[in-house]
Amino acid sequence: MINFLNRAGVVAGIVAAFALCSSASAAPRSAMGVWTRANGSSRIEFKHCGKALCGYVIWLKNPKSKAHVGQKVFFNMVRYDQNTWRGSAFNPEDGETYSGHMILSGRRLKTAGCVFGGLICKTVLWHR
Repeated sequence: MINFLNRAGVVAGIVAAFALCSSASAAPRSAMGVWTRANGSSRIEFKHCGKALCGYVIWLKNPKSKAHVGQKVFFNMVRYDQNTWRGSAFNPEDGETYSGHMILSGRRLKTAGCVFGGLICKTVLWHR
């Protein structure tokens, strides 16, 4: 009887461990932190701004860029689903603000600024 209870306890422990692992992997991940543009030209940092996320330029390869360190380029990015945020994106190159979204996939982040209700978007890839 004692042997059976010990085995049952071990089995219950293993099942609980698997449940914790699977629920942790299903938890929403955060886009907060520092991201480097895929071409290496800049870095941004996403941090909380109220209940949303905002992205700021923290480093530029070319200091003569139209962007500048400290500039906010993503505004009010609100979580839409587990890996997607929606808000606004500012493009320092043309001085315009667009509807924006970003999608987190592992250690990669795809950001986009869009016009015409999302029909035309310019995307940029980032990595941690």
